[in-house]
Amino acid sequence: MSHSRRPQQCPAPSAPVKRPATRCEQNRPGGELPLAVWACAQRTSQWQRYHGYLPESNRHPAKMLPALARQAIDAYSDPGDLVVDPMCGIGTTLVEAIHLDRRAVGVELESRWATLAAANVQHAYQHGASGTGRVIHGDARELAGLLDGEGYRPVDLILTSPPYACQVADLAAENVKRAAGPLRREDTTNYSRDRANLGHARGTGYLTAMSDVYRTCAAALKPGGYMVIVTKDMRSGGALRNLSGQTVALCEELGLAYWQRVIALHATLRDTRLQMRPSFWQTLHTRRARAHGERTLVTAHEDVLVLRKPPASTASQVRAGRTT
Repeated sequence: MSHSRRPQQCPAPSAPVKRPATRCEQNRPGGELPLAVWACAQRTSQWQRYHGYLPESNRHPAKMLPALARQAIDAYSDPGDLVVDPMCGIGTTLVEAIHLDRRAVGVELESRWATLAAANVQHAYQHGASGTGRVIHGDARELAGLLDGEGYRPVDLILTSPPYACQVADLAAENVKRAAGPLRREDTTNYSRDRANLGHARGTGYLTAMSDVYRTCAAALKPGGYMVIVTKDMRSGGALRNLSGQTVALCEELGLAYWQRVIALHATLRDTRLQMRPSFWQTLHTRRARAHGERTLVTAHEDVLVLRKPPASTASQVRAGRTT
């Protein structure tokens, strides 16, 4: 794949991680679970999106790093494969996939973000993307039916970053400058004002909703296909939540095999040290905790969880949470 097909603001890593050599039509022997580290933040998120995405994209409160999406697509799919994001937001998965000559489909519940995702896909075409992209306005919990209705099957790779079951919002930069008013943009808090949006779900309600999403994702995947989920263990009530572990447990209950874990660094590699790239909110919360005498560290990575639909499984068996 020529580097000219990739967005100008997201150069390929110097040593891209290709798909594991052990990828085959058999389950991984001996239960081995390889660990990888991806350097996804050699450039800031803003620079990664510069030119390749429309400026309005920065309003979305929780965007996947383009370099992370590109590396996952490169590692777990081939040119021409169908890549799907059931919660596509501004369309990062789609943009990076079509720059890598894949077919991409995204589903997004909020019309504001669905419209922006479609616009970013068109923007990618203008920047030389050779694949095809489509955005469907709909609910991730109905993914399999939405794809069937449009004739998009079978799915080779599902790549998504779901809500983290915590409050998120775009920063109201103008209020920060004048030191007055709320720090959060109300129209972007938890992705939407609509309480039905999964960004508002918490606790057991969140896990139940995400189980529904992962069930329909498993049904849409072809046997042997991969689902890559980007999560982050966030703090709640001062404690670090094990969201990555809960996500793996949900998917294993549905019959998906836990295949690989990747640490996606949100830090720049600088010779012998790491230069952190924490968000404003992470920095703010850490400073407040330390001001109260709490020893708290900033999380400098996201967990990329790779799961696989067993090759011998049928869609009905996976929906029932069974494997052969």
